[in-house]
Amino acid sequence: MNLKQVRLIDPILSEVALGYKNAELVGDALFPAVPVTASGGQVIEFGKEAFKLYSARRAPGSATRRITFGYAGKPFSLVQDSLEGTVPREHLRDALVVPGIDLGSRAVGNVMRALTLALEYEQAKLATTAGNYDTDHKISVSGADKWSADTSDPSKQIAAYREAVRASVGVYPNTLLLSAKAMAPLKQHPKLLDRIKYTGRDSLTTDILSNLWDIKKIVVGSAVFADDEGAMLDIWDNSAVLAYVPESSGGMEEPSYGYTYTMQGHPQVEQPYYDNNTKSWIYPITYERVPVLSGITSGFLIQTPA
Repeated sequence: MNLKQVRLIDPILSEVALGYKNAELVGDALFPAVPVTASGGQVIEFGKEAFKLYSARRAPGSATRRITFGYAGKPFSLVQDSLEGTVPREHLRDALVVPGIDLGSRAVGNVMRALTLALEYEQAKLATTAGNYDTDHKISVSGADKWSADTSDPSKQIAAYREAVRASVGVYPNTLLLSAKAMAPLKQHPKLLDRIKYTGRDSLTTDILSNLWDIKKIVVGSAVFADDEGAMLDIWDNSAVLAYVPESSGGMEEPSYGYTYTMQGHPQVEQPYYDNNTKSWIYPITYERVPVLSGITSGFLIQTPA
């Protein structure tokens, strides 16, 4: 491979970046990515009208009724994250060759790990900020109701929170994101263990909870990050979020709790180049995106459940 041929790696590695997935990162369960073609605009938000029944019947010759979905809400502006992965020349057998697809993919993977962790942090901050919810769509659990207390009844609580969402938008939330701290006491909760004692299962899983609580998708946010002092902190802290999110989004015009507006074609691997100073091949990656709340009444925030 020569310097001219290295350009052929770009689209291949961009596909690697687009397909990158870290199993510990679950923010896309609440904020699935949808492509946009502009760096800024207004968030398409949804209220009760997105779930209304519309009469489509018409008499011959009469006007056809027109409907719109969503409305122009708060402005959004994509943020552009850009980092470079490196492949030191010392990792190559021949100092004159260009890194092959394997080393290039590994460099891209290392950068994507950092970029997607930053996105997870932003998604978590947006989803767990109480000020983003009205009083009917959030609760701060305390005392005997905490899931770490045997006196609590998590199933009864979740049922009430689900009803709060249905009462607002007419559909039940189909997604529940539990932080690792929220999931931990559920695994040992006597009321939940009692309900599964005849199933032959000796441990509580998200699949079991999904059946018990009639929620199609339950994920656990276990990712951590290091703060400026080096302490490792849970990105999702002590929280849980119920939300309605379409199973396979057709675009930003479809009602959803949230989206990650993403520039079409991103993340994008730019043309690799050789840096003489570090004696390394450099792989620049650009990721232009921003998570947004598009239907906050279709979500419910549970603070300090554990």
